[in-house]
Amino acid sequence: MGRSVPSQETMRSALALACRAPSVHNSQPWRWKLAEHSVHLYLDRSRLLGVIDPTGREMVISCGAVLNHARIAFAGEGWQARVHWLPNPAQPEHLASIEFRELTEVDPHVETLAAAAADRRSDRRPFLTDPVPQEVLAPLREVARVEDCTLTFALEDRERRELELAIEHAGSEERQRPEYREELAAWAGRHASPEGVPVRSIPAEHLRGMPERDFALAAEGELAVPILDDGAVLAVLSTRGDTYDSWLATGEALSAVLLSATEQGLATCPLSQIAEVAESRNLVREQILGGSGYPQMAIRIGWPVTREFPGPLTPRRPVSEFVEPLFPKE
Repeated sequence: MGRSVPSQETMRSALALACRAPSVHNSQPWRWKLAEHSVHLYLDRSRLLGVIDPTGREMVISCGAVLNHARIAFAGEGWQARVHWLPNPAQPEHLASIEFRELTEVDPHVETLAAAAADRRSDRRPFLTDPVPQEVLAPLREVARVEDCTLTFALEDRERRELELAIEHAGSEERQRPEYREELAAWAGRHASPEGVPVRSIPAEHLRGMPERDFALAAEGELAVPILDDGAVLAVLSTRGDTYDSWLATGEALSAVLLSATEQGLATCPLSQIAEVAESRNLVREQILGGSGYPQMAIRIGWPVTREFPGPLTPRRPVSEFVEPLFPKE
């Protein structure tokens, strides 16, 4: 007779892999609660980055990413995760509940994606100048579509430059705020910490690269913007709406895109600045999306510098810190 639910050991193993998902400043703003026949994902508002993310939009996106990783992790363990999104409107922090169906066999492609989840990391170094072919980019667009999002590549010179300008403008606006510099300094350039951006993940030099968050001066709360001259493709992940469910879908699509890219040997780095400053977001919406949809995230995609690829692995909190029983025993 088949089992009705994964064992507790399997659940914790799958959730440990799921929590390799990316999150804003590696804040890992999620809590998992285990019930007898289900698993529940909650937003952990105590981990809110109140300056760059006052609405919690990026927290929810981060949780969407961990949810997608969880679906893949459970499938790799032989379980289909049947997700109920936002199951309780009275509890907006309760983002998803998962029930299970045992699979008769594990899809080899899912196993490949699970391996990608273990290996993937945000690569903040410059990429190679080699172009990324259309046939490599097409699957990324498709996996975003499956998650009800749109991935738009800025392939034309004009689009690329407009997107660069939007990211640069957002960074410039944010750097002028002392509270932003303070928050950045608190979360980046850490040593021996299971959260935040570790110092070893920050490139020693920015000889060339994207106008991303340059954490090199994070201890002082500064954020220099390097000049773009590598071969990265720039893309925008957008949604039709701009509500909780849209943000959750963005995270799932982000996870799917990053894992598909990793599977193909590409390096990636999410860039969330474009939606943190209203003027930059409006610019992207008009110039890249043709006036429709809501830009949620930019992604930098390219061929990695093969030496030392895939770069240092960022740490994660131990499972015991974010997994707990749904109904604690008294």
